[in-house]
Amino acid sequence: MKPKKGWVRFVPTVCATVIAMMLTVNLGSQAAQAAEAAPNPLGVEARAAVLIDADSGQVLYALDADTAYPPASMTKLMTEYLVLEEITAGRLKLTDMVTTSKEAADIPPDGSAIYLAEGDKHTVKDLYMAMAVQSANDATIALAGHIGGTEQGFVDKMNETAKALGLKSAHFTSATGLAETTVISANDLAKFAAILIKKHPEFLEFSSTPSYRFRERDETEMINLNWMLESNKNVPSFKQYAYPGVDGMKTGYIGAAGYCFTGTAKRGDMRLISVVMNTKSKGARFIQTAKLFNYGFDNFEKKTIVAPKSVVETAKTVKIKKGVSKEVPIMTASDVTFLVKKGATPTVELKNVSVKSEDELVAPIASGQEVGTATYVYKDPDTGQSIEKSVKLITSEEVKKGSWWRLMFRSLGGFISGLFKGIVDLF
Repeated sequence: MKPKKGWVRFVPTVCATVIAMMLTVNLGSQAAQAAEAAPNPLGVEARAAVLIDADSGQVLYALDADTAYPPASMTKLMTEYLVLEEITAGRLKLTDMVTTSKEAADIPPDGSAIYLAEGDKHTVKDLYMAMAVQSANDATIALAGHIGGTEQGFVDKMNETAKALGLKSAHFTSATGLAETTVISANDLAKFAAILIKKHPEFLEFSSTPSYRFRERDETEMINLNWMLESNKNVPSFKQYAYPGVDGMKTGYIGAAGYCFTGTAKRGDMRLISVVMNTKSKGARFIQTAKLFNYGFDNFEKKTIVAPKSVVETAKTVKIKKGVSKEVPIMTASDVTFLVKKGATPTVELKNVSVKSEDELVAPIASGQEVGTATYVYKDPDTGQSIEKSVKLITSEEVKKGSWWRLMFRSLGGFISGLFKGIVDLF
């Protein structure tokens, strides 16, 4: 008996579906095995994590750090950066009053908020503190709208800035991070955090504030969501998380992102930045961050490879015009320092020396005048990452302008020397 036509069509369809399901399960299993096999000697319990040296950007530890994931309220670091950019550019002041828009007032109160009503007026500083301390979404939207016209207008600025700063994995769809479609990798987030505190060190004054009263009538103060702040060492509910040297930066949580934290800590002359994404609880994000900080501070140290005022062998002098001397000795303006494993002897190479031409250096030449740069490279033996550092080259002494008499005879001597060489070349 021949099978019915419907059955003939049904069998291939079922087979194809089963095969597809088997492939999906197999690929999922392979992906899970690959994730489990990712190097994680510290046993960091997070979907992604990274630890970097804030000064150089050198990666000290990484776990799935290049994959873009939702950062939740860590997104606000970009919002905070852009507000400070506006202040630096003179287009905004901390004392400016911001009127709460309907867009800001309508933010659902189920997240972090300070319950702004449409038309409320508050200073930029107060709203910034609410964003930095309490991670208030309504305060964030109020500032974003004030700068960008609307939240979407501000988001456009966020993406433009991310592109300009080379944050290739970043894609912002909100100023707050409430949107699951906002994504960025742990590496790019740490890189951006370093840019933020280098360009705007005043940010740490906001992020390290343990508490802040937003309104005079408020019965209680906002409490900083960063439980790791060193200032919490005597606070009973937070002291188990408080970590020496922590003065920032930003927590985050939405369902798709889990509990996240971008942190920074400084000890002596070493500042570290860490990111953990998708940990299992509020406290876990700080415990996992402490693992990273302990690893960094316990195992690495800064080592000076080139001392300040050192002579670079391949460029001991530069030629100058119209001086008492024809050349002037040069030296490094500052030291060249790399972060290396404690007790290790790093191998560093001089990659490039660039100095100004004689035509660009005309006497008088001051002592300490910048005349070029020298670039050194250190290759981390553990990660294979190459770290470059450039140092300015400066003159080590003053060179006064030569008298017209000296310059005339020097020119005459050059002419005679050239003439003599020309005659010799004839024979």
